[in-house]
Amino acid sequence: MKIFETQQQRRVWSEDERLVLDQIQRLADNLIAPNAARYDKSGEFPWENIKALNELGANTMFVPEAYGGSPMSYRLYLEVVKKISEACASTGIIYATTFHGMKPLIDFGTEEQRERLLPRIAAGGLGALAITEPNAGSDATGMTTRFTPDGDSIIVQGGKTFISNGDVADLILLFGKWSEIQDPRKSISVLVLEKQTPGFEVVRLEDKMGHCAASTAAIAFNDCRVPRANLIGAPGDGLPLLLASLNKSRPSVAAHALGIAHAAFKDMIGYMNERVQSGRRIVEFQANQFAVADMATDLIMADCWLDYVASLVESGGSDFGLEASIAKMRASDLAMRISTEAVQMHGGYGYCKEYRVERLMRDAKITQIWEGTNQVHRQLIGRSFARK
Repeated sequence: MKIFETQQQRRVWSEDERLVLDQIQRLADNLIAPNAARYDKSGEFPWENIKALNELGANTMFVPEAYGGSPMSYRLYLEVVKKISEACASTGIIYATTFHGMKPLIDFGTEEQRERLLPRIAAGGLGALAITEPNAGSDATGMTTRFTPDGDSIIVQGGKTFISNGDVADLILLFGKWSEIQDPRKSISVLVLEKQTPGFEVVRLEDKMGHCAASTAAIAFNDCRVPRANLIGAPGDGLPLLLASLNKSRPSVAAHALGIAHAAFKDMIGYMNERVQSGRRIVEFQANQFAVADMATDLIMADCWLDYVASLVESGGSDFGLEASIAKMRASDLAMRISTEAVQMHGGYGYCKEYRVERLMRDAKITQIWEGTNQVHRQLIGRSFARK
């Protein structure tokens, strides 16, 4: 694993950033990773992990100082997601989902909205992002959740599905269509729904293949009355805001996937150096070495690309949608490929729950689906080469 160690040593972090990473790594090693299998088996929400992350101030690193945060770089945030996800994919996505839901509030909310809502997140509250509906997945314009203005309130009617943190979030960034705008694209709007709003209902929690400790909910809005003051931007501003926010959440999902990929690669290399077949360790067979070389190369390059995307975000630019898509697509494909190879290298043992690679393979699959399926990302990247 020397090449990975060398790569990490050459990455430049400030003293404060290094301190944060060391704290997160200790927490991952001593608490999160040892409990991951138990949470996966029971399906219990990992509140102990979330409490420990809050005690370290993990949420404060992406909340501005004026609202109770201790902001640090986007690159550091991605590295934290990667480390948590390597230890436990469920805990990693719970943490990252709060960022996904709240970053648009940070970037596009009013001063009053940020002052009123963000201190809850800095104090450790959870966030969620609610876009997907049963008949509106990759095509957000097909959503039917309805926002109807009523004086100083907005009446919300409809439902969402596959919402990470949907049952536990303190604040939900909710997308729907403004009732007075007929165009399906121009009517998309966004507001913040607060926990315990009358009419909000958790319909069910999904029983999933992986990420068993991270709740995924179907939620409904039965004439929820939300203050108009919780509307982000103006009616109809939702679609451009959605696209802008996805450009920052997709690299976050890439970091999550790379955490899974690193865990699978480490387990695979450890087993290959111990398992002996026909008098040789299986790492000594040339075909296996070729496979490992390809995976290691792709993993290092994906890490480097994610750092590059982080630099684009931190530079203040806005035109990095394709780069974000490349990061998400490649990292998630790699997580699935390496976790599948890790199971294969373990032979029959890899198919047994005694070994972590079985869980990692299940956890990896969804990364190719959420935040835009990889088919959608391939289309976005591919059509960018078509002459206009």
